[in-house]
Amino acid sequence: MRIKITGAGSYIPTEIIQNEDFENHQFFNSDGVQINNSNTVIIDKFRKITGIEERRYASSTLNTSDIAFLSAKKAIEDADVDKETLDYIIVAHNFGDVDKNSSQADTVPSLAARVKHLLKIENPYCVAYDVLFGCPGWIEGVIQAVSFMKSGMAKKCLVIGAETLSRVIDEYDRDSMIYSDGSGATILEITENTGGILSSISASHTFEESNFLFFGDTYNTTTNDQTKYIKMYGRKIYEFALTHVPMAMKKCLDKTDINISAVKKILIHQANEKMDEAIIKRFYELYKQEVPDNIMPMSIQKLGNSSVATIPTLYDLILKGNISDHSFHSGDILLFASVGAGMNINAFLYQF
Repeated sequence: MRIKITGAGSYIPTEIIQNEDFENHQFFNSDGVQINNSNTVIIDKFRKITGIEERRYASSTLNTSDIAFLSAKKAIEDADVDKETLDYIIVAHNFGDVDKNSSQADTVPSLAARVKHLLKIENPYCVAYDVLFGCPGWIEGVIQAVSFMKSGMAKKCLVIGAETLSRVIDEYDRDSMIYSDGSGATILEITENTGGILSSISASHTFEESNFLFFGDTYNTTTNDQTKYIKMYGRKIYEFALTHVPMAMKKCLDKTDINISAVKKILIHQANEKMDEAIIKRFYELYKQEVPDNIMPMSIQKLGNSSVATIPTLYDLILKGNISDHSFHSGDILLFASVGAGMNINAFLYQF
């Protein structure tokens, strides 16, 4: 049995927020003390570490389920499938629908149910549900879809990663510059064609790591704001990722008889350019090899970190020829990997 991605689509929000747009912000440390450095210095250091130059925010008329629908519609069209034949719709996100003027999450009904409604699918046996798995949510949705198909429970699945992180960020926290909005979707099918999903792995590290990403108070303690915002212990996440992600990627690859030299592209969660580069370097060091040129396509420079949407969006952009110097060719071995809140890690190996 071979299971392949037969269609992909993405929605890139239209509102472009450049680094310079944060020049007039007030930034505070977690202890409530305002950062002494000028915003020019803060932003320049931020760009050098993360690689982010600009990011995208969804318009006020669109919510997470809306942009999930828009990417799903493109994926269905790309795969040229009858939407009524879908067995599962799996939507990965973290905060549900969040109104532009409120950070309160709305998850009833599920975003998957809302997407199915917007797609106007009548088939009641097309099961729609959500996945909450941090940034690795889309990969986890793919892994679950593959399990359904291998067990005979499904033949065709729609897996979406969508998020509007711009609506759950603390404007006084410099980490707010990392986050963005977006959506990516894929159709997976049982196929007679060669290739497809070759192996996968998932892990949840919760003994000491469960709160590395969390909901917390604004860093500006002079306000009466009671809203909770996305927060993270950046250094702890960086150290965790460099320790555990390369090993998980190796375990995924080692489940097969494929040599690391056969891997043509690594599509990793677009969290932080320097961190991603370090992860890839350590991955190759496990095999005592140097990192090949052009192995890791990146979209973070222009799109920021849209959580569950980064990898399916990146895949679609490469597929459609929108990432310079990167492309897929029949038979290429691709390694997908992610890390995020939980702390969760996952990966899958794929032959294009």
